[in-house]
Parts: sequence; structure tokens; C-alpha cells
Amino acid sequence: MTEPPPLALELAEWSAALRWDAVPADVRERVRLWVLDALGLVLAGSTIPAGRAILEIVRHQGGRPEATVVGLGDRAPAVWAAFAHGAFAHGLDFDDTFPGSLVHPGSLVVPAALAVAESVSADGGALGAAVAAGYEVAARLGAPAGSAFHARGFQATSVVGPLVAALVAGKLYRLSPRTTAEAMGLAGSMAGGLLEFLSDGSWAKRVHPGWAAHGGIVAAQLAAAGVPGPPSVLEGRYGLYAAFLGTGTADLGSVLDGLGVAWRAREARAKLYPCAHVIHPFLDAARAVTGRDADALDVEAVVCHVEPWQVPLVCEPRAEKIAPRSEYQARASLPYCLAAALVDGRVDMETFAPAAIARPDFLAMAARVTHREPGGAPAGSSPPAARAAAGAPGATIAGAALEITLRGGRRLTPAVSAERVPGPEAVRAKFARTAGRRLPADRAAALAAAVTGLPATTAAELLARCTNPVTPARRDRAAPSS
Repeated sequence: MTEPPPLALELAEWSAALRWDAVPADVRERVRLWVLDALGLVLAGSTIPAGRAILEIVRHQGGRPEATVVGLGDRAPAVWAAFAHGAFAHGLDFDDTFPGSLVHPGSLVVPAALAVAESVSADGGALGAAVAAGYEVAARLGAPAGSAFHARGFQATSVVGPLVAALVAGKLYRLSPRTTAEAMGLAGSMAGGLLEFLSDGSWAKRVHPGWAAHGGIVAAQLAAAGVPGPPSVLEGRYGLYAAFLGTGTADLGSVLDGLGVAWRAREARAKLYPCAHVIHPFLDAARAVTGRDADALDVEAVVCHVEPWQVPLVCEPRAEKIAPRSEYQARASLPYCLAAALVDGRVDMETFAPAAIARPDFLAMAARVTHREPGGAPAGSSPPAARAAAGAPGATIAGAALEITLRGGRRLTPAVSAERVPGPEAVRAKFARTAGRRLPADRAAALAAAVTGLPATTAAELLARCTNPVTPARRDRAAPSS
């Protein structure tokens, strides 16, 4: 009986054959929005202390001037351009997400595609097709795990990301499908990304997508130079899922199911709040009643009904969730973010400034926010093993609900739904705000118009419109800000 070809090889063959005009029209429109959203976040992320520190690192690497780095005033090797832009795009926790797997495709795929496309002088059609392929493969590689990578303490973007970036780079370098599959095999050894940053709110998470993009491009370059890697990296006995989740845990049948016909890339959701994606449905629900049915002064208690796998990410340890010590802890705090939504009626980039996370009214409201697990179980009642099991493929927020109790006993139960999909106008408005952190309004508008022109616009032309050199400042350890 003939063995089926490795999954990585089949993905690489599909990717290599994909052309821009074969991408469905609605997905092509999404590609433009994905690139626009990512570029806005790159621009904004380049201005924060973490971004400036990363610029210093990239500045000192040297190497061939292959790709533009926003804020650097010069070009750098493609691997370092992708690293910087991936870290910038993820720096505000504002990048798009696949809700089912929590993979962030925009801060991974777009930086890798832009860097390699510029380095090889690819046209806009090749850039667009590479972004489309990258998003599709990111969706398909994240799906078999669901939220299980996070349940085991890994950020999913960092686990599947190097393989996705290797495929994107392989497509733009015009490697053979076999060589690209071997690059994905090499990239499997670069997968990782611990969630330990949740313990102190430090900056490790910011570099995850950038490092994944960097690693994927390095893997493609190694494979192109003749260094082989295992194409069985996905389904092998020591492959990605077996190693990170355990043998037989992930159903890999969906990886190829409907490939090229059913575009799972459509599942990507742009973020409208710069915080953990699993918090967003609760924020939508809270904001639906703020200023209409509820006044922050009248809120006595808030109960969030959450899925077990969400608890260690955004609900516990409770002490640091109700009084975060850093802006990144605040971004991963359901109580803090809900408090901001109830008090200010909004959650935006200013919500996580150092002055904001110390606001007494936010902290007082956050202390009134508690959570319960399925079946009405009180906070913290599920053992860690049960939470890990609940992080299996397919885990959702199906059981999510919000109860707001006002003084006097009146109770509000606004609907909590993960189904809201931000439309194009919302993404464009978000771009104006994020790009505006670095570019004046007229230049941001010109950049947006250039992105809309894909495939007539190249990566080099897009990045040239982003360039606005500044002198990097040293990191301020005491007061990181957004």
C-alpha cells in the first residue's frame, strides 16, 4: 500500500501553484484589509518602547540591505525586517486572530511576505498570493489543536508560525514544493513560544510572531542551500502535534480537507480592542449596555461565565488580574478590560497607558468582576487537568455569558457572542488610528490607497510609504507604555 504524501508537501504544492487571479474575489479583498491592518500595527508598534528596543537590535545586526524596516531609516536582511515587523505588529496585542485556534496570522504572515517579496523584487500579485496562502495555511495548521497549545502553556502563533512563514518564504523564493516542505520540516525545530510572560507582564510575547517569521525565512534559506528537513513534520511520530500535544491528540484530517475550495482564511477576525481576543465578546456585551442601561456608578457586581481553558489566560491569578502591574498584564485581564469598558465606555490604545492601569476607578471596578466556569462552578474550581482537556480542538466560548448586577438588585444580561465580524470600514478606521501613531494623516491615507491598489503595488512601494526614520531610544524598564 502506497504511503500518502506528507501533509507539508501537499500544502507546499498547493501554495506553489496558487496565483493571485485564482484567489476568490472576496478573499482578495480580505488580503488587502489584512495587509492594511498589519501595516498600521507595524507603524504603531514601532513607536512603543519595545519597538524602539527592537530597532536597536536590528540596527546592530548588519548584513545585506534586502528589506525596509519601519523606523530604521535603512534596509536590513529580510530575516531581521520580518522579525522587527512581526514584533511591532503584535506589540499592542491588536492583531487579527483565528478565534478557534488563537493564532495571529497578520503579525506573522504579512511581515514575512513583505520582507521576502521586497528582497526578491516580487510583484504585487506574488505578494498578495503569498499572503493569501499564508493565511490559509495558518488557519489549517491551527485548527487541529484548537486552544490546546495554549492549554499546554504555548502561544499557538509561535508553534505553527515558523512553518507558515517557511511556506510563505518558499513561495516567494520560488522553491520547489519538495524544498518548501523540507523548509517546513526545519522550521518545526524552531517552534515554541511560552506563555510565562503572563506571570509578570514582561515583553516576551511581543517577539513571538517576529521570531516565528524570522525562523521560517531562515528555514527556507537553509532548505534552498541544500539543508534537508523532515516533510513529515506535521504528522510524524515526533511531529509538531505529537510533540506539543501528545500522540493522537490532534485530528489532522482537516488540514487538507477542501484545500483550495473551502477557504478557512475567511475565519480571521480583525481586533477592535488592543487586548486578548477571548476578552472581546465580553467587551462588546458590556459596551452594549454602558451609557444606556447601566451607569458605572451603579454597577455592584459583574459575573463572567467563561470556558475553563480561558481561566488561566485572562481570569487567574485573580490578584494580578484585578490589579495588573504592567500594561501587558492588563491586556490579558478580563476584569481590568471589562472595568475600563464599563467606566469609560471604550477600550483603546490609551486604556493600557501606565497612568490608566493605575486609575483607582478602573481598579475598584475590576475588583467587582468575577468569573464562573460551566455548570455554575465557582472561580478556580476546575483542576488544571480539566482545563487542559477543555482546551482540546474545537474549544469555543459557547458557554460565555455576562451578568451585571446594579445597586438595587436589577440584573442585566447582555448577549455575549463571538460571531461579530468587523467590517471593512471598521478596519480602515482602525488603520487611521494605528498608522497615525507614526504618520501624518495625509501620508497614512496615501498608504491606505496604495494597499487598496494591490496587486499594482509592490512590497517595496508599500514600505517606502511607511518610512519615517526616528532615533531609537533606550528602553525605559520602569514605565513601558502603549
